[in-house]
Amino acid sequence: MMSGIVKSGSLASGRHRGNALRRVMAAASLAVLSLTLSGCLYPKQQLEQNQLPARDAVAGVQTVVDLYQKDTGLLPMKTASEKTPKYEKFIVDFSKLQQGNYISELPAATFEKGGNYYFVIQNEESDPSVKLMPITIFQAVNDIQAESDRYKRKNNVIPSGEQAFPGFYRLDYEKLGIKEPELRSVYSGGALTLMLDENGRVYADYGIDLMQAVQKYGMDRIKEGEDLRRLLVEQTDFVPVKSPLYELIGKEPVPQLEKN
Repeated sequence: MMSGIVKSGSLASGRHRGNALRRVMAAASLAVLSLTLSGCLYPKQQLEQNQLPARDAVAGVQTVVDLYQKDTGLLPMKTASEKTPKYEKFIVDFSKLQQGNYISELPAATFEKGGNYYFVIQNEESDPSVKLMPITIFQAVNDIQAESDRYKRKNNVIPSGEQAFPGFYRLDYEKLGIKEPELRSVYSGGALTLMLDENGRVYADYGIDLMQAVQKYGMDRIKEGEDLRRLLVEQTDFVPVKSPLYELIGKEPVPQLEKN
């Protein structure tokens, strides 16, 4: 009887040590990664420098998220409303990972650590994948949206400039009385411009990045009505935050108005 108890205890102890070892390894990996990907997206020369460490940071968080899901059957995500846009919705909840001793230090890239990104989970139901949401773009769009809303309330029209696409317009920053923000694409490093739809909602225009993604994927493989933004998510570690839906029309990515 005693030997059976000892054997059972040994097995339980072994499982405990195995789980503990996995957590220690994941934590150690993330601790190393926390030293990377710090600083701002600007000036321009820092953009290219930040791209490579981002892949390491995403891989490290992915490992910890996978382990958490394996142990708990859940994903460490913050609660979001149904109206939250898909690329802003499922932010990794690092407090859950810390409380469960999956990590001891947050990666330097996180907003909570003063970094430039939110870590978000995509394909949460079928194949949970960790990606990065650039806070610089997220915040810039929110700031311009606030300015645009104030202008619309005061003048009863949107601060639109020339038409960019059917139903979408460039912003007239002179009307707003502010300087156009200098934004850079996390995909190409090129200039990223903002636009607004006929209702005054502000978006980032990822048309150039999507064209490159379509060419890489194969234009003949694109289905009619397909949301092209998935290509950016699949091909890179970043989500196209604050973007409208894009479809391939006339061999070009064209943004689509939101359907009510």
